[in-house]
Amino acid sequence: MNWDETEITVRFNEVDAYSVAWHGHYIAWMEVGRTEIAGKFGIDAEQLAKLGFLAPVVKLELKYLKPARFNENLKVRTTLKKGETATLEFLSEITGEDGKLCAKGSTIHVLTDMAGTIQYKLPDNVEKLVHNMIAWAEEDS
Repeated sequence: MNWDETEITVRFNEVDAYSVAWHGHYIAWMEVGRTEIAGKFGIDAEQLAKLGFLAPVVKLELKYLKPARFNENLKVRTTLKKGETATLEFLSEITGEDGKLCAKGSTIHVLTDMAGTIQYKLPDNVEKLVHNMIAWAEEDS
């Protein structure tokens, strides 16, 4: 499986009173990784909106494994998992400078039109873009 990698440095405003990255920032870092990979395949939020669609998050899972600390360089690895329905499921892994996992998780997105009506089948133009991304993700690295 292929993963796209995005680098993040933990900023001072992202650490809490315990001197570790506050848990909510991991979700934002996952979004940075998701936006990066989706943009490469023409389906980031702005690109989807131009096609007339939105992809809101309907499920989020995140498991914290090791704290990230101020000024630590992190890698956010992101890929797209093939689903059974007209949804997008992004998998994320956040690793620290030592290469150990800090967190891993996933988000599931539904596709809606601009009025918020759920699309139970991916429209042809979006399906082609998603298919290209899944084909890349499933390639042997």
